[in-house]
Amino acid sequence: MTDIGAQIRNKQHQALKCLPGTVTDEEKRSFRLATDIAISSYPEDQSYLGMAMPVYYMELARVTLCEIGLTLPAVTSALLSGIREDSDAWHKIDRLKVPVIKSIISGLSRVTSLKGRDFTGQAENFRKLLLTLADDGRVILIALAERLLMIRNLDRLPGKERLNVASETYFLFAPLAHRLGYYNIKSEMEDLSMKLLEPAEFTRIEGRLKQTTTSRNRLIREFSGPLTERLDAAGISYEIKSRTKSVHSIWQKMKKQGVSFEEVFDIFAIRIIIDADPEHEKSSCWQVYSIVTDIYQPDPGRMRDWISVPKSNGYESLHTTVVTPGGKWVEVQIRTRRMDEIAEKGLAAHFRYKGIKGEGGLDAWMAQMREVLSTVEKEGGDFLGEIRPGLYSDEVYVFTPRGEVRKLPAGATLLDFAFDIHTEVGSKCVGGKVNGRNVQLKHKLKNGDHISVITSRNQSPKRDWLSFVITNKARTKIRQALNEEKVRLAAEGKEVLTRRLKNWKIPYGDMTVTKLLEEYGFKSAQELYFSIAIGETDLLQAKKVLLRTGESEPAAPQKVAEAVHHEDVSTASTDYLVVNEKIEGLDYKLAKCCNPVFGDRIFGFVTVLEGIKIHRALCPNASYMTSNFPYRIVRARWTRLDTSHGFLTSVKVTGVENLGIVARISEILSGYSLSVKSFTYRMENGLFEGRIEMLVPNINVLYGVLKEIQSVKGITRAMRIEG
Repeated sequence: MTDIGAQIRNKQHQALKCLPGTVTDEEKRSFRLATDIAISSYPEDQSYLGMAMPVYYMELARVTLCEIGLTLPAVTSALLSGIREDSDAWHKIDRLKVPVIKSIISGLSRVTSLKGRDFTGQAENFRKLLLTLADDGRVILIALAERLLMIRNLDRLPGKERLNVASETYFLFAPLAHRLGYYNIKSEMEDLSMKLLEPAEFTRIEGRLKQTTTSRNRLIREFSGPLTERLDAAGISYEIKSRTKSVHSIWQKMKKQGVSFEEVFDIFAIRIIIDADPEHEKSSCWQVYSIVTDIYQPDPGRMRDWISVPKSNGYESLHTTVVTPGGKWVEVQIRTRRMDEIAEKGLAAHFRYKGIKGEGGLDAWMAQMREVLSTVEKEGGDFLGEIRPGLYSDEVYVFTPRGEVRKLPAGATLLDFAFDIHTEVGSKCVGGKVNGRNVQLKHKLKNGDHISVITSRNQSPKRDWLSFVITNKARTKIRQALNEEKVRLAAEGKEVLTRRLKNWKIPYGDMTVTKLLEEYGFKSAQELYFSIAIGETDLLQAKKVLLRTGESEPAAPQKVAEAVHHEDVSTASTDYLVVNEKIEGLDYKLAKCCNPVFGDRIFGFVTVLEGIKIHRALCPNASYMTSNFPYRIVRARWTRLDTSHGFLTSVKVTGVENLGIVARISEILSGYSLSVKSFTYRMENGLFEGRIEMLVPNINVLYGVLKEIQSVKGITRAMRIEG
């Protein structure tokens, strides 16, 4: 037997030792036949990761069986996954008489592009993994085994590939292993990736761990002694293990808490594993917890009960942190033998114990994955086509700029993602980039998208956001912000109404407010005040309502944006100032602080040196002038429109940088034949911000321009600004 043949048979023997006792002799013979096919199909003179090809695929099969915990059809698929569909050896697989093997190998061939790819392709590669997972759950687990072998033999890869492989392993495969419940594999992947990505930090922490090994072992013995006595006296069957925190976990804690190595108090943990029957698992764990906390003082803030409510990936355990008489903090993990195997072996242990604990605390996704795996055992590996649709149909997994995976409901938008990151990020979001491409707030996310959010301090939640966000968090926060804004505006509206009523010499009271509520159909005074503040309810019309004594038809609320109120000069009250440039002898100017436009609600203010200044009713200075100089206020109204005259106004436009955005705005302005005094803009960090100064004939035209500009792709807001 050649040296390579000996290596293969040795690994085959190691794999067969991992098989459960339920495997039949016929299944073992089938696996040995698959080994013969592998030996005859893979060239011995070619190698990968420092191993001859037949040895590599046998090692992959061993890891898939012994460390991932899959059953023989999947293990055999891993062994033969290097055989191409267009090769002569492909037909040899039919001799095994297990059709699902070819299906799994075909799925694996779709993710081979992950090997050695640049990390910038992570999102696309992750999508490929998810698509493959939708075909058969075993494919992603074999891919996990492949990546584990790759990171273990990182130094045998070409130098230019190592950084990419380490990055992908750290940001994609380690979180994936964690989600599937393979904690040991997750920790190993993180440590081996960190060793290349952060060599100085890894070496420093690893060195400190080695230096403290002796004192740590002594503390473990001293800590375990009293526990052993009490547990033996209680007649509990148990095993005590110690576990040192991984280098990566220590490093993360040091960074997160801003502490030194010596200040990380839970560098190691004591694990108490109990032998308990299924009916008494919880009570046994709590009995041991009581013994531990009787001996050592616990920290109540660090108690974690994952027995009553398991983690979403099925993890069950009781965690507490206690202090020794010498002042050392020790984390204690309490679990049963079944729980420990699930924590160590992830998915494989779940279906092995199916029927003892049922679905446990697994989420819907994990329940479906486990169903796929358990059905493989029952049906001998038949392809489960009916399971394919929708393993991820009810949720999407996307990446933050730092590689963190976020889970959102299917149909979630960029704005949902922004609120998931933080309420402030969502409230200020004006757009974002998905896979490097600029998108709008309502863009729907897909699995594997790389997302960055663009914010602006001038942004605030809008009511139309509620029409496309789908997460509860986003909807709740938007409504909360809108309600706060509505309360603020309602207070301003109330102030405006009371001031105008005082000028009109109409008493403010319940009867007055009730009359307006009945006239306009508002359910509460707050709705009335809010309507006044945003200009939806015209106060001049409201005055007519309050002064009306006949049985005329009630007037409908009037929106300034929709219609301009016109009055005949001959019917106007004599105490009104008629604003018209053709009137001789009247010295007035339009105030530059608010630039009123024909159609705005206005008033006049008598100045000392410049005659009468005409201001908008919503001018920023209106409140100051009316409260401090009420005797200088002169009523004013517009009369007929002189089409030869234009009113200067300024508009601010904000949005996301988009090709052709300036040309489209210019086209809209040309369509209205407006005289544009200036149009300045800047694009920075993916944001667009512009300012337009133009002459408009009336407020109808102004609102029409704003509405059209806001409909341009990429524009998030177009608003009139003062001055």
